[in-house]
Amino acid sequence: MMINSEKFRKLLEAEKASLENDLKQVGRENPERPGEWEVTPIGETDVEFREDVADQMEEMDGREEIELNLEQRYENIARALEKIAKGTYGICEINGEPIEEDRLEANPAARTCKAHREEGDRLA
Repeated sequence: MMINSEKFRKLLEAEKASLENDLKQVGRENPERPGEWEVTPIGETDVEFREDVADQMEEMDGREEIELNLEQRYENIARALEKIAKGTYGICEINGEPIEEDRLEANPAARTCKAHREEGDRLA
């Protein structure tokens, strides 16, 4: 069965735009490395109490975690769009077999078939 890559390209581009908006809420694109994101500081305020500093550090850690998760999803989407352009979209990166369409429906940026889902989570 042939994968409708145009349908998935549209889904991926919409998700990419949404992720860019989400990333802008917690970070900014690294000017020295386009396509990579970094967490922006919470705010430049005079902090008089240690508790305030601790709260800001905790919030910054949370923002970093969110940014890393969003950036990973963003990179997977960019990779999937590159595969569409190259004509290799929908092929499992582990065994070279087609990725099931229902898996792509659930996750258009999937890199592996269902049988290799766990291994795919560890791909760099």
